[in-house]
Amino acid sequence: MKNITKDFIDNSEREYESSDIYAVARHALTNNSISSLTKVNEQTEFTRNRFSIDIKTLKVTNQKASGRCWIFAGCNVLREAVAKKLNLKEFEISQNYVAFYDKLEKCNYLLESVIKLRNDKSEERTLDTILQRGIEDGGQWDLFVNVVKKYGVVPKDAFPETFQSSNTREIDNLLNRYVRKFAYEIKNTDESEIENKKSFVMKNIYKILCSCFGVPPKTFSFEYVVEDKEGNKEYHNEKNLTPHKFLDEYVGINLDEYVSIIHSPTEDKPFNETYTVKYLGNVIEGNQVKYLNLDMNRMKELVINQLKDGETVWFGSDCSMCADRKGGIWDDRSFDIDKLFQIDTSMPKEAMLDTWESAMNHAMVITGVNLDEGKATKWKIENSWGEDVANKGYYVATDSWFDKFVYQAVINKKYLNEYELSNLNKEPKKLELWDPMGTLA
Repeated sequence: MKNITKDFIDNSEREYESSDIYAVARHALTNNSISSLTKVNEQTEFTRNRFSIDIKTLKVTNQKASGRCWIFAGCNVLREAVAKKLNLKEFEISQNYVAFYDKLEKCNYLLESVIKLRNDKSEERTLDTILQRGIEDGGQWDLFVNVVKKYGVVPKDAFPETFQSSNTREIDNLLNRYVRKFAYEIKNTDESEIENKKSFVMKNIYKILCSCFGVPPKTFSFEYVVEDKEGNKEYHNEKNLTPHKFLDEYVGINLDEYVSIIHSPTEDKPFNETYTVKYLGNVIEGNQVKYLNLDMNRMKELVINQLKDGETVWFGSDCSMCADRKGGIWDDRSFDIDKLFQIDTSMPKEAMLDTWESAMNHAMVITGVNLDEGKATKWKIENSWGEDVANKGYYVATDSWFDKFVYQAVINKKYLNEYELSNLNKEPKKLELWDPMGTLA
């Protein structure tokens, strides 16, 4: 059938009206959402908020109306080291500080990419993709590492949030309009003038960011109070710290020891191979995005090993799938939508990636797992959407959801075997920017 004919409409309507199931569905959907009508209450037995491995972590953070989940997740991993070292019950690393320099570096990276590609006819799609994406809030673990290694970190009260940092739509639109104008204008700019023009634009971008996010501190004082088991409090004030000194002395994590493993079971990405994505970056002199593709059983084994040692795990997933955001559950068996509409939409993971039905779009932190006879049944997730949702901001993801919609995890290299380490050290295969593994959390 090429065209939608009258016979097709008539036959379809007759089939529809002959079924009581469709009539019941239509009546129910008039005043109810699809998810509320298809919720499978029996699944609550498998989504309770109890875990055999449950790392004690601080209260959740709130990224508000911004796409900085990957920064919040990264800072949440780092802050646990500070809290553990100093016995702090409350503490946050400044997400705004990391976001400021990420924005600055992304603008520079984009401008350099535009300059490089402006006359390359073979890379027209790449340039179009770069300009269409523009400056995004989202990111990747390696981008987080690049900013932290170059600029250090500071406590949140040394560089707090502003309205603009928590509500980024307007600033993102402004930056994108400005960098796209640069991309258009250099088409007819003399080669000798391009660098000066870029420097002028970048200085203005720095000033814009300072006006919106604040001026990042070069030195600061770190005030904190330690309370012992008897309730005695001891005040501390460490003065004249630099962001790098704070990173070295209080965080003390060697970020170079952590690597991104992914699960992308598509035909073009054999397991145990290493991949990168062309033109995906922020700090030009920083590390490239790099992934080691592993099968799901191995990915979960590595994540569990790190959790058993009391260390949380940064990870990336498709949070839009099978989600009860308010109730705090990600479970592919909690919504029986297909039965309501009498269809079959099930797809294997590789098909979802190849057709863009699913891809990574959100980063969070795994803080626990429930093991039954050594196998995972559900996972405890620290999100960054505030305490007013889920279990004070902590979520439960079932293991079957994990299989389908988790794409990336960050693991200490010490958990990898020799074969995996040797593959990690190989020159990575370069994926195009529009590959599903090029999406940002």
